[in-house]
Amino acid sequence: MKNIIAIAFVMFSLTSFAQKKVQEVVILTTAECGSCKDRIESKMNYTKGIKFAEVDVPSKKLTVKFKTKNFSLKEIKEMVVALGYDADEMKANPEAYEALPACCKVEGMQHME
Repeated sequence: MKNIIAIAFVMFSLTSFAQKKVQEVVILTTAECGSCKDRIESKMNYTKGIKFAEVDVPSKKLTVKFKTKNFSLKEIKEMVVALGYDADEMKANPEAYEALPACCKVEGMQHME
């Protein structure tokens, strides 16, 4: 009986350690320019529980490392959407999108040239 309890404890411990405490994800956004990059990174990097956020404007990809005890992937995407940008399949909040400068709107940089 003691062996069964010991084995169960070891299995539970290994499962607990196997769970990721920090997750890294890459999210496709509609970021268009340096202002978009600054806006998204400022919000993310100054949020408790987010370890790292960086937008690569040419690819429109946002890389985020976050603590899984603080956030889910859906909550991370909701933060991006609330700023006015798409996040993978989630569409931007319409009011936040309208408040963005012209250069930050979809294809906004093309209209600026």
